[in-house]
Amino acid sequence: MKPYAALTAAALAFSLPALAQEPQAAPPATEAKKGETARATLKDPNGQTLGEVTLQQTPGGLLVRGTLNGVPAGEHAIHIHETGKCEGPEFKTAGGHFNPGKKQHGIMSAKGKHAGDLPNLYVGQEGKLQFEHFANNGLKLKSLMDKDGSAIVVHAKADDHKTDPAGDAGGRIACGVVEL
Repeated sequence: MKPYAALTAAALAFSLPALAQEPQAAPPATEAKKGETARATLKDPNGQTLGEVTLQQTPGGLLVRGTLNGVPAGEHAIHIHETGKCEGPEFKTAGGHFNPGKKQHGIMSAKGKHAGDLPNLYVGQEGKLQFEHFANNGLKLKSLMDKDGSAIVVHAKADDHKTDPAGDAGGRIACGVVEL
């Protein structure tokens, strides 16, 4: 083999593995990765900011954390709703609970629970709270970031964990759009 041909063959031998690899496409902007966090700034019907809820993807589900201030004292339902739109004063634009499995509402329902059902919040007299829930029912941040998004909604009353479709939780008193 001539020296020129040998050099060409050697150069190709070292570069072929790199050339053979197909470029990896970047994930869509709305696809959440393990450890990725989304946020929702919750506001009341008057547009006052009440706090923030974060949703962090983990291998077993979503870690949902929040800090709220100015929420009326008492027990309140909190849910993930199906549409990322929070138009006051009633926040009906957030749609129903996030429920891709088409189940009935509530952990106490034999045919439930919605993927967006979360445990109730307990707010003291000062109207402040911090909470942490783990949604381990197969919920993934990626699924919340579909074409119409999702929202976090706090209700006026507690969720009874059985009444379909919303746990008899009353009106919507706070809402925030989930954003990456």
